[in-house]
This record gives sequence, C-alpha cells and structure tokens, in this order.
Amino acid sequence: MATAKLAEDEATIDSTLLERHKKPVCLIVLGMAGSGKTTFVQQLTSRLHARSKPPYVINLDPACREVPYPVNIDIRDTVNYKEVMKQYSLGPNGGIVTSLNLFATKFDQVIKLVEKRSTNTDLAIFDTPGQIEVFTWSASGTIITETLAALFPTVVVYVIDTVRSVSPITFMSNMLYACSILYKLRLPFIIVMNKIDVVKHDYAMEWMKDFDAFELALSSDSSYNANLSRSLSLTLDEFYKDLTAVGFSAVTGEGFDEFLAAVDAAVIEYETDYCPEHDRLQKLQTEARSKDKTRQKEQFESDFQETNRALGITTGRHVSHTNEILLRSQEEDRPGHKSFRNFMEEQKKKQQSKSNSASS
Repeated sequence: MATAKLAEDEATIDSTLLERHKKPVCLIVLGMAGSGKTTFVQQLTSRLHARSKPPYVINLDPACREVPYPVNIDIRDTVNYKEVMKQYSLGPNGGIVTSLNLFATKFDQVIKLVEKRSTNTDLAIFDTPGQIEVFTWSASGTIITETLAALFPTVVVYVIDTVRSVSPITFMSNMLYACSILYKLRLPFIIVMNKIDVVKHDYAMEWMKDFDAFELALSSDSSYNANLSRSLSLTLDEFYKDLTAVGFSAVTGEGFDEFLAAVDAAVIEYETDYCPEHDRLQKLQTEARSKDKTRQKEQFESDFQETNRALGITTGRHVSHTNEILLRSQEEDRPGHKSFRNFMEEQKKKQQSKSNSASS
C-alpha cells in the first residue's frame, strides 16, 4: 500500500510539473551529416500531424535544397545562402555560419511567433544544419539555444546512426561528441539511435550499461584507438548513468511513443534541475553587473575629485547620485579665477574712469 501510495504521489508531482509550462517544448535536433536527422524530423512531424497534434517546425539549415516536411519558419525565406557566400567570399561552412549569424539577429521575431502558437501546439522542432559543429560551436547557435532555454522548456535531441556505430571505436567517437555537446549546452539531453529498422540498437545499449561487453567487442583490436576507447569507456560510465537513449526508425516510425515518453521525462528534468540552476546563474550575473556598475561609479567619483584637486578646484561638492546636472555657483571663487560679479564691477569702474578723463 505504501509503495502504491508513493507511486501515486510521484505521478501527481510529475503531472503537476508537466502542466506548469504553458509554452511549447522546444526540441533542438542535432546530428552528424547522414545520421538521418532530417528524416527523423519528417517522421516525427508526420506522426504528430496524424494524432492531430501538429508541431511548430523551424528549419535552421540555410544550405538545404528541399525540406521534406511542412515548415512554419524557414531560414531560407530570410537569408539567401548563395548570396551570402558570394557577397562575403565565403566557403560552404562559412556561408552557413554567417547565414545563422544574420538570422540570429532577428531571432526575437521567431520567439514571438512561437509564443503565439503556444496554445495550439505542444512541440516546437528546430532542425539544425547537417554540419553539426557549425551550430553547436558557433555564437549564433549559443544565442539561439540560450534564448530558447530561458523562455521555453528546451530539450536537445542528438541523432546517431546505429548502422555506422557498430564499430566500437566509431561508437565511442559518437558518445564523446554527445558528451561534449551535453556539457556545453547543459540542457536535458536525449540520444536517438536512428535506423533501428536496419540494425537494432541493442548492442549500443549493452555497451553503455556493461563495460565488459564493450571491452569484449574491442578484444580483437590492439590498436591505439582501441586502447584509447577502452580507457574512455570507463571515464564515460558516469555520463551513461544520467543519459536517456531511445531507439527510433525514421522510416517505419518505430520507437515514436518511447521518444515522446523520453521528452516528457526531459521536461520534468528541465523544470526540476535546469530552471533553478538557470535562475541561480542569472541572479549571479545580475549581482556581478550591479557590483561592476558600483565599482565604475566609485572609480569615476575618485577620478573626478583627483582631477579637481590637480586643477585647484575646491568645490566641496561630490558627484550627485541623482540625474541632476550640477552648476558651479557664480559666487564661488577659486585661485586665479574672478567671479562674474567682481569682473563686472571692475569693468564698470574702468568705464567711469575713462568717462571722467574724457570730460576733463
């Protein structure tokens, strides 16, 4: 009974957390070129439409020729990728980075459009460029990710190719990249093992849970890369414990329900772990800015007084803490300076003296 009561309470807490957010959950879909990232977005969008829960889809890849799914916002409508390359004399990757930078300057408009659809949709899907490093390690990618995470429940979805990852060394390379993205973005993270209709992802799940199984797969390889992968596997053991991984087929749609369940769990993680941390960091940044502002103000007052002393100005006044503009009184004198009234009296006496001399 106690166990059933505890499970019921946990379910109530989970449902409460899920109801807290009124805005759509943002999925930032990342993946290596050829991992099936765009096909994954297509299958996800298609199935959500079939369930009468259409997502709000944003394409952030300026270099793609076609988008095989209905898109609500397309970067290609705002930035001409080929013209950017031509105008700035850039290569393909440089053109993508610059296009994203230009688009990021108007990203506040995207936020407003997503907010307008918050009552009609549960998911907002962001399809990123195939050149994964262009988004994850660029300034525009950071701006887009941090802006979304500050306003909406945001989850990073990392798509890997199970067919290409059957080699332990290639699998370890994918996991290292996933680890680097997780610690850079610091957001709820889901690994989607795509193409399970071709190769099942059971081997990958076993390697993540059992070091002996991974070492057995590497036993026939004595190269430097194999030894390095074996060592890294022990290091990544803590990374695997808190990682959510699901199998998915972008062709058949297998694993769709498991993926949605993983997204719901990631939203709870966002509410319980990310939001308090984000608020704490934001508070620290606000305090740091306030301290810096106070330091600059004190430095200005100190420099102002030192300059006055060097010039022999003895106003006895400090810089005002209000927005008033302080004017020196006409009665105040300083060495080597005559007040306006004394100056006018001297001029008047000289004028009278000249008049008396002329009349005599």
